[in-house]
Amino acid sequence: MHGPPDDVDSRRVTPGAELKLSSDSVPHAASRTRPKKKSPDWLIALLVAVAPRLISGALWLISKTVRIQYVAADDLFARWARGEQLILAFWHNRVVMMPIACQGRGRKVCIMNSQHRDGEIATRALARWGIRSVRGSATRGGAGGFLQLVNAFRDGSDLAVVPDGPRGPRYVAKRGVIHLGKATGAPIIPVTYAATRRRQLHNWDRLIIPLPFSRIIYVVGEPMTVPRHASDDEIETLRTELERRLTTITTAADRQAAAHSEEQSQR
Repeated sequence: MHGPPDDVDSRRVTPGAELKLSSDSVPHAASRTRPKKKSPDWLIALLVAVAPRLISGALWLISKTVRIQYVAADDLFARWARGEQLILAFWHNRVVMMPIACQGRGRKVCIMNSQHRDGEIATRALARWGIRSVRGSATRGGAGGFLQLVNAFRDGSDLAVVPDGPRGPRYVAKRGVIHLGKATGAPIIPVTYAATRRRQLHNWDRLIIPLPFSRIIYVVGEPMTVPRHASDDEIETLRTELERRLTTITTAADRQAAAHSEEQSQR
């Protein structure tokens, strides 16, 4: 899962120009490089078919056992009650519990997933929670994915965007979400959560997976609006500000979860 691309990079290659490599320039390259083993097609198909059910089932189990607390969310709920469409922005490692935050509120939500196998698994898992996905990435199909998000917004969906996706750096916002706010005119709402009991993966984003029977603390930040005719400098200023707000509320959520855990341990 990730946000829209920053831009579309078009590069031209001069007709007739070629890059020539000889065995002299790259000695024994073929003998040193071993082709990667490709997973059998049947195994990939099985993974794509089974994984979304397992992920959705695990999320359902967690949702039935956790206690949820919202902090500074009154404005968000009021906007939803008025029927406003919004862009929800959250860090990549806080994605697991976001479907639960939107569940049962009568909202259509759309998010961008990569065109890779992982994106297909995420798309199928989210569909079981009523969340629509468009496919694209910053490197493949990015512009098409951005336009699909804009069209989903025009069709009445809120947009869920991961500013530091798909591959980081962690907690560094890209400009794509700001461009999306400019194109749609929708307020960007920073959102995060923390869990009192959790596991954290050792991948690039340190993905947080809440455990059953934990307390989930959602924290909502101040909304941001992007002017329709925002300049490049203004877009960069807003990108920096979104990054700051997401970092601030994430730190606050983590501190509240840690304080609650310490309080429970002393009882």
